Parts: sequence; structure tokens; C-alpha cells
Amino acid sequence: MAWTNPYYDPSKPHHTPEGFRNPEPETRGQGDLQRWRRERKEQRLPRAPEEGYEAFSRRWWQRATFDGAGDAAWWLGHATMLVRHGGVTVLTDPVLGRRASPLSFAGPLRRTAAPVDVAGLPPIDVVAISHNHYDHLDAATVRALARRFPRALFLVPLGLKRWFARRGIENVRELDWWDSTDVGGATFTFVPARHWSARTLWNRNRSLWGGWVMACDGFRFWFAGDTGYSERLAEIGERMGPIDLAAVPIGAYAPRWFMRAQHVDPAEAVQLHREVGVRRSIAIHWGAFELADDALDEPPRLLGGALDAAGMSRDEFLLLNIGGRIAL
Repeated sequence: MAWTNPYYDPSKPHHTPEGFRNPEPETRGQGDLQRWRRERKEQRLPRAPEEGYEAFSRRWWQRATFDGAGDAAWWLGHATMLVRHGGVTVLTDPVLGRRASPLSFAGPLRRTAAPVDVAGLPPIDVVAISHNHYDHLDAATVRALARRFPRALFLVPLGLKRWFARRGIENVRELDWWDSTDVGGATFTFVPARHWSARTLWNRNRSLWGGWVMACDGFRFWFAGDTGYSERLAEIGERMGPIDLAAVPIGAYAPRWFMRAQHVDPAEAVQLHREVGVRRSIAIHWGAFELADDALDEPPRLLGGALDAAGMSRDEFLLLNIGGRIAL
């Protein structure tokens, strides 16, 4: 029997009877994945950072520390952010393992170490998940979080709650785009992104994807998750803004003919920053895993050029060390 989307709402354009979809037209065709894999193998991509992996890690890594009680934000590598504001601490897309893979011996290997393990984290109130790809949802990290912080609430996209239930995690709320929920005085809203979902060959787009906006005491934080560029994303700022802080991806964008529909490049990240109306962004989704053809050290170089072209300062779109923090 064919699977039917139990959440299907014909009034919502991102719903289908078979799952979910982007409102934007599909730009990739049959055979494109095989073409990309063939070409990156022929060209031996991605290349190592110019200074080598070890020197790159020394340049961009530091151990995360959580001393003090002031409001702050930490980048813990890839798409894992920890934001503490108004007495609420949220952790996004927690992936602290060695591989972004269902296998311990194969799949994308972490090139820069995680700056902290679950045992070293401060108390977590909310874990916000953008989608179910292995570089954003790691089963071992999630299980460890649920054991250490049994009262933590997991906020997940529509269709993903059952994944947590199968692992004995029940404190879960799943939301559709533009749905909101209150946690400890903060409001979390699930907002659109241009991406897709799958953890196997058989469940593509059966759960939703997106980003999160946390609003607390007049402060608004937008976690973009994974996204390709879309002019529709400006609606996030129109409906939820002004955005004080954002975590916006800048890596895993090459080659553009294949990755454009799912990952922004640094120039598009800057464009989103401006169109959504963000006061300050942190660059994420680079420097940890080699998921596309861009070298680990290319996204920060291109971001600098994109900021110069836009007439923006480095303080408006920050490059932090993995493990680095900023005060809020």
C-alpha cells in the first residue's frame, strides 16, 4: 500500500498527499545526483584547505566554555547553535558526533572536532530541529541530550515526532510552517526554508523542513537551518521581524548547478540577511563536514568578498570560531 501523508492539508501549497514540497519550482533533474558524484570524483573534490586540515582546525576552533550567566550565543560547529536569552536556553540541530551518517565507519567525517560534548553543555530548555538530514539530526547526540536533560522540549517539523517516539522521547512538539508554541516565556515559530528531507531511500519529504524564530523579551533569533535562496524568505522578516540575531548557512554550495536549490552560497546568505532584515548574523554550516565541492576554507573567504560588495561590515555578519561565543 502506498504511503499517504497523514498531515495533508490541501489548503497549504507545501503539502502534498505524498509528503511535503517547496513552493519554488524543482530545478534538479533525473541523473543530476549521479552526474555530480561522477564529476567530483573525476576532479578529486573537495580539496583540502590551503593551509591543510590541521592548521585549519587550529585557526578556526576553540573549546566552548559556558561560564557566566549573561545572555549569549555560541556556535558549536556546523548548524549547532546554543542561544541563551531571558532565562531560556535553546540548542539547534545538535550534531556532536564524529560522522554525519547512519554508519560509524562511513559517511562525512568531522574535520574539526566538536568543541564540547553533551556532558559539557549547560542546562538546555529547548532543542530545535530544522529537518532530518544526518548532518542536522544525530541519533546518538539526541539520545544523550534526552538522558541528561529529561525536561528539555524537542521542537520538530511536522512529521518528525514519530522518529523521536521510536527512541522513547516523548517531550516533543511538531509544528507546520508559521505555527508557534510557547516555552518558558519564549515563543518559537517554525518558518519556511527551501530544502528537503530524507533519512533513507524510502522516506524522502515525508517530514517537513524549515527554520525557527525564537522571540523572548523583545529579542528575536532566527535559525535558518538549511536553505536555498528564495525571495519568499523575506516574509520571515515581514511577519516576525525585526530579527536581532540570525544563524545563516554559508557552506556546502558547490557546484551551483546542483546545490543552488538547497544551499545558499555566501553571497546569497548576505542577500538573505538584508532581505529578511537581520541586524546581526552568524555564519554557520561550514568548517566541520565536507558535504559538497567547496573546500572548508572557501566559504569564509567568499563571505568577506560578499560583505565588501554589499558595503557591510564584518560585525554585521560574523565569522566565529567553532566553539566561539558572542554576548547578547
